[in-house]
Amino acid sequence: MKGWVKLLLLGLAATAAAELYLRAPSGDEAQGEAPAFRLPDLSGREVTLAGLRGKVVAVNFWASWCAPCRAEIPDLAQVYAAHRGGCFEMLGIAEESGGRDEVAESAQRFGISYPVLLDLEGAAGDAFRIQGYPRTYLIDHQGRIRKSFAGAVDREELEGALGPLLAEAPKTCS
Repeated sequence: MKGWVKLLLLGLAATAAAELYLRAPSGDEAQGEAPAFRLPDLSGREVTLAGLRGKVVAVNFWASWCAPCRAEIPDLAQVYAAHRGGCFEMLGIAEESGGRDEVAESAQRFGISYPVLLDLEGAAGDAFRIQGYPRTYLIDHQGRIRKSFAGAVDREELEGALGPLLAEAPKTCS
């Protein structure tokens, strides 16, 4: 292939990547109603986002092969441990990571202490317009996306964004 053709293809690929990046929703603005989903957890129990209405929910899309996903898991687990049992839930949605047994083994190996859901067909990822992993959304008690994090998030960032949402949530949840 001629050098100028390679350069042209590289330029087109860079332009397409820039378009995707610029069209991604900003992490600091409300983004409307969170897409509904119904996914099985590792024991086969169906979990819906609608069933968590009234709670603040952190939804983390991850993949077992994703190094930044693995790096953020300890911070996510610490946030979950600090707030579980209140008006907060964290869900790890596994994508592109194999079947239930492979995901369960990965979750145990990586120390995931929060519920893990299986998105085997990628439907939830498509609904949330996931462009890369990891991607974390904070959803308020009314079901609206209030914050998103593209890439790994650390405990301090997550706690800082979570605090105001928990303050707005009802003091008791069902």
